[in-house]
Amino acid sequence: MQIVHHPDSVRHDPAQYFRRGSLIAHPEQAARYILLRDAARDAGHDLVEASDVGGASILAVHDAGYVAFLREAWELRGELGEVGDEILTGHFARPQMHRQPEGMLGLLGLYTADTSTPIRAGTWEAIYGSAQAAVCAAELALAQGHAYALCRPPGHHAYANSAGGFCYLNNTAIAGEHMRRATGGPVAIIDIDVHHGNGTQGIFYARDDVLTVSVHADPANYFPFFAGYADEIGTGEGAGFNRNIPVVHGAGDALWLAAVRDALAAVAGHRPTALVVALGLDASQDDPIGVLQVTREGFATAAEAIAGSGLPTAIVQEGGYLCEALPHNLVAFLEAFDAARK
Repeated sequence: MQIVHHPDSVRHDPAQYFRRGSLIAHPEQAARYILLRDAARDAGHDLVEASDVGGASILAVHDAGYVAFLREAWELRGELGEVGDEILTGHFARPQMHRQPEGMLGLLGLYTADTSTPIRAGTWEAIYGSAQAAVCAAELALAQGHAYALCRPPGHHAYANSAGGFCYLNNTAIAGEHMRRATGGPVAIIDIDVHHGNGTQGIFYARDDVLTVSVHADPANYFPFFAGYADEIGTGEGAGFNRNIPVVHGAGDALWLAAVRDALAAVAGHRPTALVVALGLDASQDDPIGVLQVTREGFATAAEAIAGSGLPTAIVQEGGYLCEALPHNLVAFLEAFDAARK
């Protein structure tokens, strides 16, 4: 399989994260990219460096003001006075707050949803490179049947105008919209990250040309908390084009795979022209922040099932955090997908 990546992925490397009352080492570190890239290369897959195809596919799903903020925020940090290695805020907008502020501290609260998405010196370059990998993998998938985008930082928690959950630009949505425009037909997205793809859902929630299906841990007491429930089906023209399949914590392979097959049945019923897989490896039993207890064999079985759709498929890396099993789970998924397509 061709593995599309961008070396600028390492330029965003946050050190700490405030989680459940404590400062911990940030789970979404640059080492993820290196570990996954090297594992794919060593398993015999072809590495392809993403070319710069510009920002049109980013702006197709993201608000222009938000993208400009991400691009310019670090250069404008002087407005905040003396700062360290990153800028954050503790002042976040709520739905009833309807005016856009002018100052950087307020804009940080407008365009970010939590403290997991700091802006650092290389943040823009990393997230831009990650988005380029998603677009280039989408192109390869349409031309050759399938490809994998090693996107890091991840993207599926990013809304059209908001960063959150380690995510800034929604690589999965960017790939999906790019494929929809290229094919002229409907596209489907299956998200198998342990966390609900709330940003992807938000971007397409009122549309009937992109089916979004997310298999994830029950969010009642798990991130993203406020979205990911089964009664969220879309709105307006998008009614019926969003499907959430929450899975009980500790589910293991059998329940999780049943949900993945349910998701694939939903995709088949909508007859899309192409498919995007938001590949979260944090459903693993070994993941430091996961809760679903999926084994390596479970990921391989899911890959075989997804490959069976026969659709042009762009596989976009989402979650999956530093642990010994992480690179092995990726290789198992990619090899099983490749084998099923031969």
